[in-house]
Amino acid sequence: MRGSALIAGLALAGGLTATAPAAAEQVRLTATAPAAAERARLTAPALTGPYDVGTADLHLVDSSRPDPWKPERHRELMVTVTYPADRLARGPRAPWLTPGVSSVVDQVLAGEDYLALPAGSIDWASAKRRAETGVPVERGAPKPVALFSPGFGGPREVYTAIVDDLASRGYVVVSLSHTYESAAVEFPGGRLELAVSGDGDPGFEKKALDARVADIRFVLDRLTKITRGENPDAGGRPLPRGLGRSLDLSRIGAYGHSYGGFTAGETMVHDRRVDAGINLDGAMATAVGYPPGSPYVPGEVTERGLDGPFLLMGAEGVGENGEPLEHTHRNPGFDRSWADFWAVQRGWKRDLFLRGGTHMAYSDLQIIVPQLGARVAPEKREAVIGTIDPRRSLAAQRDYIGAFFDLHLRGRDRHLFDGESPRHPDVDFID
Repeated sequence: MRGSALIAGLALAGGLTATAPAAAEQVRLTATAPAAAERARLTAPALTGPYDVGTADLHLVDSSRPDPWKPERHRELMVTVTYPADRLARGPRAPWLTPGVSSVVDQVLAGEDYLALPAGSIDWASAKRRAETGVPVERGAPKPVALFSPGFGGPREVYTAIVDDLASRGYVVVSLSHTYESAAVEFPGGRLELAVSGDGDPGFEKKALDARVADIRFVLDRLTKITRGENPDAGGRPLPRGLGRSLDLSRIGAYGHSYGGFTAGETMVHDRRVDAGINLDGAMATAVGYPPGSPYVPGEVTERGLDGPFLLMGAEGVGENGEPLEHTHRNPGFDRSWADFWAVQRGWKRDLFLRGGTHMAYSDLQIIVPQLGARVAPEKREAVIGTIDPRRSLAAQRDYIGAFFDLHLRGRDRHLFDGESPRHPDVDFID
């Protein structure tokens, strides 16, 4: 499902290029920010794996590809590499959001159709991830690689809970924002590139999907260069020590939320380097056929299936008339793409349902909204992250994501997919 308020709001926030200070000034003009003492201070959840975690950003430029949204420019991306770190090293914790990205997220959260928070209600300057910067990679054997793609219009920074945790379980996780589709991408020096408008372009979503697949394949090429001792960062910034030897590119997974989950599957169709994939509540079509009578345009992965393993994880939703929809992607009146994919999927497959969870429960909002307390009206909280206990939601997501990649990239069966587990009572096995 892609039609979330956050994703739509973030996409609408785009349409111009700005520096981070200019974007922040735009926020200040939209609402009176609370005093510093009144701003919510966020705490990232503890990690569950045995490894400490490091992180670094890469600025990558594809000189062979014109940008699909701005063809006068080469395609450029910001990528975050999150990895098991040397446990003896210490560095500063990474910011949760950069200044420019936080200013755009603030605009969305301030909307009456969303959380109706005054802009500046969250103290983003103090909000830190669990990952540390400037620390070397753990010195053990090379680690499997997992690529993460965000929801349509979403920045990669709002998925740290399921990125950092997977790295703590022994994976190198590479997350990327898709420039000019992601609401905000902040480049070195504070340059902020915001989303372009897709209004009036009937092929916008297919164009976005093709760009996403090309982005991931390009990033895989750059990772290969890193294993050869090269540094692909456009500014030549140093890589974390030991990164090249830590990448096991014979074991690659892809996962993502919403359109990012669709992207993971579509990438597996086009690039056999990706061995296994996860779709977190994403329709597998560029047009889902909803409302009834609308076009339905399934992806290639939906029509062809995969030989490799693929996990689906769904959630509850709300229909056009406000009626509740249980497991939106198994409701044929809302989205038929999961059923179509299921019928042709040749490899290992599971369909799990996060009961009481909404579409955005698969993002960091599940840990941010509860920390806002009474600032958020109960009905808005429920609309955004559902009725599920957010701690159980996060624990289930982390466990099933980790167990899936352990099974299919490491050959370690934790038997979590044998059937429903009392450890995760909110997760139903659909198939």
